[in-house]
Amino acid sequence: MKNDIHPKMNPVCFIDAPTGNRLLTVAALSSKERETIDGVEHHVVHLSTSGASHPAFTGQKQILDTAGRIDKFKKRYAKPA
Repeated sequence: MKNDIHPKMNPVCFIDAPTGNRLLTVAALSSKERETIDGVEHHVVHLSTSGASHPAFTGQKQILDTAGRIDKFKKRYAKPA
């Protein structure tokens, strides 16, 4: 393998803005803002939404009734008798 072609991996703390949840991981991202957690300095990245606040994952997403749309489609494209 070639040397020095891979990005440097940094400890990163992703912070979900609406909920304040934190996700600690390692990524190629970096930022000027840093925070020390458990003795390790993490780069801090703020997210506008994540799995903790997205409506599709929190159960707040509304389920649409598509049965009427399917019947309308079948009626429109049904072969004439």
